[in-house]
Amino acid sequence: MKNTTNFEDLLKEKYGEKGTPARDKFDADSLAFRLGVMLKEARKEAKVTQEELAARTGTKKSYISRIERGQSDIQFSTYYKLIETGLGRHLNISIG
Repeated sequence: MKNTTNFEDLLKEKYGEKGTPARDKFDADSLAFRLGVMLKEARKEAKVTQEELAARTGTKKSYISRIERGQSDIQFSTYYKLIETGLGRHLNISIG
């Protein structure tokens, strides 16, 4: 297993070190994708459609769709509103 590379090494090779423009873009896109997946899972678990979530939070279905596909930057306050107000769930964040 001497040729085994860890994920961080693969990221450095493809996108560069943390703090470089290409790596920063990758990290931001990755976060947007993960937040979208979590929102979609929570929405489906709550048995709420994109239209219903949009109506509950004063947004548009197209915006919810873009978030769920990881194609939209989202502010923390908006994400909080979608989870807490729109889905009636609690958003917990930890920093490790």
